[in-house]
Amino acid sequence: MDELIARVTQKTGLDQATARKAIGIILGYLQKEGPQAEVNQLIAALPGAQEAIDETKSGGGLMGMVGSMGGGVMALGGQLMGAGVSMGQMQPLGKELFAYGREKAGEDVMGPIVGSIPGLSQFV
Repeated sequence: MDELIARVTQKTGLDQATARKAIGIILGYLQKEGPQAEVNQLIAALPGAQEAIDETKSGGGLMGMVGSMGGGVMALGGQLMGAGVSMGQMQPLGKELFAYGREKAGEDVMGPIVGSIPGLSQFV
């Protein structure tokens, strides 16, 4: 997870804590909305991923409310903005996270995830 956080901070300018939170939010979203088998393989391929997801879920408050409202990729964007990620940082964040996922889990895992979530491809 440290390598991924370092890459995200370099590409986006986010601090490490915000990058970790954003990664956890995105992975949690994939866990909820994506194909379970592939998402589980992705999370298994990224040490520390489940912990990052769990940290975002325990937050509650406004973040928890936005997360429970549904709304697809737009709700994900709202959660990321609530965590301190600007609109301009979302695409580089997504691209870096998915590139890292492809390196660690392979295209056969990442392709079905991206393909199964409407609107996600514009961020990755």
